[in-house]
Amino acid sequence: MPIPASWSPRVLSILRIVAGLGFLHHGTSKFFGIPPFPMPLTPLLTTAGALELVGGALIVVGLFTRPVAFVLSGMSAVAYLMVHAPQGFFPSVNAGEPVMLYAFIFLYLAAAGGGVWSLDTTMRRAA
Repeated sequence: MPIPASWSPRVLSILRIVAGLGFLHHGTSKFFGIPPFPMPLTPLLTTAGALELVGGALIVVGLFTRPVAFVLSGMSAVAYLMVHAPQGFFPSVNAGEPVMLYAFIFLYLAAAGGGVWSLDTTMRRAA
């Protein structure tokens, strides 16, 4: 049985929340060791961790979704090009599938917004 089209705004919100939690998880790993991060933090990893932590939290609650998602999409694309692409062309070989998906999920959120279950929508309705 297909999902009704009327569910699209809610499913968009669920996608946003799940992607935000995934990114937030990377930030908590780098800064709080939950789960432990496997290498020492360089300035570049510290910057990435800050974007993951703050950006992930903002995406989860749906606040400033479009601009934050745009920044996170760019960060993910840069991470793919700097870290994964040099290890091989195919994402399944260079272990870049997750970061590639994050880049395009966040690009979609930058275009689509946060959905009905977001602080952006709540604040727009209150105004």
